[in-house]
Order: sequence, then structure tokens, then C-alpha cells
Amino acid sequence: MVTAHKDVSGTLEGKATRFGYSDGLLILGKEDPRVFVLDADLAKSTTSDRFQKEFPDRFIDCGIAEADMVGIAGGLSLMGKVPFTSTYGTFMVDRALDQIRVTVAYAELNVKIVGAHGGISVGPDGATHQALEDLGIMRMLPHMTVINPCDVNEARKATLAVAAMQGPAFIRLGRESVPILTDDATLFEIGKGITFEDGDDITIAATGYMVYEALLAHEELKKQGIHARVLDIHTIKPIDRELLLKAARETGAVVTAEEHQVMGGFGSAVAEVLVQDCPVPMEFVGIKDRFGESGTPDELLTAFGCRHTDIEAAVHRVVKRKK
Repeated sequence: MVTAHKDVSGTLEGKATRFGYSDGLLILGKEDPRVFVLDADLAKSTTSDRFQKEFPDRFIDCGIAEADMVGIAGGLSLMGKVPFTSTYGTFMVDRALDQIRVTVAYAELNVKIVGAHGGISVGPDGATHQALEDLGIMRMLPHMTVINPCDVNEARKATLAVAAMQGPAFIRLGRESVPILTDDATLFEIGKGITFEDGDDITIAATGYMVYEALLAHEELKKQGIHARVLDIHTIKPIDRELLLKAARETGAVVTAEEHQVMGGFGSAVAEVLVQDCPVPMEFVGIKDRFGESGTPDELLTAFGCRHTDIEAAVHRVVKRKK
């Protein structure tokens, strides 16, 4: 178990996780000549254009042709390269799913797939651009590693980590700035969650941006005499079974929090673990079987039930069931 602590009572510096991706790419570009980056006409938005400027000979703009991009990446991997493909998560996962499934996952190719602008916080771009089902789709694919970092530092570490592993991997990134909760000293290991706050009354297992909202909920709940354990589960597959089971046994109830469809998403992944070995009362905070809408990120996070107040309400419901 990796443990960390973060005080969220004050204002935290923020930066979008997509910049952590390009931070990692720039490191990899200098250290590993096998690394190639492919983008689908959205390099500025995904921030992979930073790699393009530094290593133009190892960057390929595939245009608005996501399926072709995945096929090209597969070919590069067979030549011993380490290709990263990136575009908006909706375009990456939905448009190129056939190629990701058959060319990459089925063949276990060493392709790294990056879906930017994930979640409802994309904002005014609306339903067509808000990836709300990407984590669920990708975690269902055999051989696929799935990571959803909580901040820019974790996104950088995830980029480096998937480059070092063999096989297909998916990283989800966000568009908007999010608070920086980790630093260089915070350990990152694929498949190992992080305990940000300890507590014995309830476990809040969160992923991505919702880790921050979980920490805000922790502070409010503490004022009410409820001591919540907060877990950052950045790797959704392979998920940290040991950490989740330990937390469930010691707290007796679990709330999951995700900026994603609850159905088939992160909460479902946690439930699949607990129901087998330690069934406890659970509540699921996330998007409830609906498409996105246009609006500001703040408006949408509130309207779609992805705030710390929603986590707090879920905690109160599940604690009653626990008793």
C-alpha cells in the first residue's frame, strides 16, 4: 500500500492532466528513440504538439482518421517502436474501437492509447465530445491496462510507466485544470492505489478528477464526526484488489466516485472485486445513464452529480445501511 496525505483546505495550484502527458512524452523523447507519437489533427488540444516541435521526425499527424492512426501505430509497434496515439477520448475509443480491439488488444501489440478531454468537465463542447463511457469500454478489452490519473504529476508518471511496460495501455486525460494533489515524491505504480486519507468509518474510492472531490468530502465529513478513508485508484485495470479489500474489511462500507458513467465504469470494477470476497454496502457517485450537455465545467459537474456534496450524501446513505 502506498500512502499519501494532502491538505485541500486552501486553494491549490491547478493544471490539466493533458499537460502531464506531454511532459512525459518530452522525457521519453530524449531517453528512448523508439518512442513515436501519433495524433488525429488535435495535437494542440492533446498537447502532443510539444513533442512534435522537439522531435518532428517521430511525430505523425494522421488527420481525422482515428482508425488509420491505430493501424499505423500497430505497424510501428511490430517494428520495435513504442507508439503513443492521442486524440479526444470520444474519437479515440468510439471511432477506432474495432482497430483497438482487434489490431491492438487481440494481438497484444505494444501500443499506448491516450484519450484526452475525458469526462463531463470538457464543458461547452457538449455530448459528442464528452467521453463518459471510455473507461468502461477499455477495461472490458482483454490485455488492456487502463489508467485515469488524478493530476498532472500522476499523468506524467503514468505516461512514463506505460512506456516502460510491454503491451497495450489506455490513459484518460482531462481538458480543464485540476488541483495538483501529488508531487515527485508520491510513488506511482501501475495497479497500486494510493491512500490519501485514513479513516475507519467509510471508504471513498475515487479515480481521476473525483479524487479531489473525495478529499473535499473527507474534510466536511470529518467536521460531522465521520472519518473517511480516501483512496486514489488511478489504475482501473489491473485494479488494486488488495487495497480495496483491506479498506472494505476495515471500514465496512464503500462509496465510489468517478467522472464517468456509473454503469460498467469504475464503480462496477470495484463492486466486482468486493462482491466476491468482502461484500459490503456500497453507493456509486458518477453519471447516471445519460449523455452529456453543453455548459461550463462547474455547471456540468454539479448538474451531473459529480461534486463533494454528492459524495457526502452517498456516505450518509451507506453509513445508515452499514449500521
